[in-house]
Amino acid sequence: MSAHNRATPRHLAVIMDGNGRWAEQRRRPRIIGHRAGARAVQRCLDFCLAHGVEVLTLYAFSSENWGRPSEEVGGLMKLFAGTLEREAEEMHRRGIRLRFIGDRSRFSAALQTKMQAAEALTCGNTRMTLAIAASYGGRQDIVMSARHLATEVAAGRLQPGDIDEACFGQHVALADLPPPDLMIRTGGDQRISNFLLWQLAYAELWFTPQLWPDFDSRTLQQAFDDFAGRQRRFGLTSAQLAPSSQGHPHA
Repeated sequence: MSAHNRATPRHLAVIMDGNGRWAEQRRRPRIIGHRAGARAVQRCLDFCLAHGVEVLTLYAFSSENWGRPSEEVGGLMKLFAGTLEREAEEMHRRGIRLRFIGDRSRFSAALQTKMQAAEALTCGNTRMTLAIAASYGGRQDIVMSARHLATEVAAGRLQPGDIDEACFGQHVALADLPPPDLMIRTGGDQRISNFLLWQLAYAELWFTPQLWPDFDSRTLQQAFDDFAGRQRRFGLTSAQLAPSSQGHPHA
């Protein structure tokens, strides 16, 4: 099935928003919302596996989230480490390859070791790739690509004129995977908040007011049904994409 009419996204990207508000509505500490959000991740993962999604990228912790209260950041790091410890073996058993994108240097040495171990354990799996964007920012991602190419030019290995979109895109996160087809954001805000800025250029965007801990297969099905009904033109016209337009002049 071509990219223009595939009913199921090959690559789903998700901004998981609303954990803190979910907890506050229940007069509970924000970390309780993050724990409930971890359960929603499992529901999302199950749905994607059942529907043949090849890549699921989750925005777990942005480069800006380090500025949150230290108590919340500390709780998140503990939750992240505990989840990794518990789930890495299960991911491996289910044939899921785990990837982390973002600036790892800001994590503790122990957490970095856990991340590396989970990636190494699952690196041969092919059923699905789960990419976790942690300490990640889209602008930072683009800057790192530019820095890499500048180094290559300075070393004489690359000519500035050789740098095009394809060349630049080879050095952003997830360059070896299909670009996101569908990006879902929960929690009601309608913005992409520095998530995969380069990679989302032609993704379909879908927003829901539902808070992330309440996210379930029914909402995912709504998003997938909506995606299936959209025509993805990638800058072309509808007439150009229609089978009957073969041989007709471009509209």
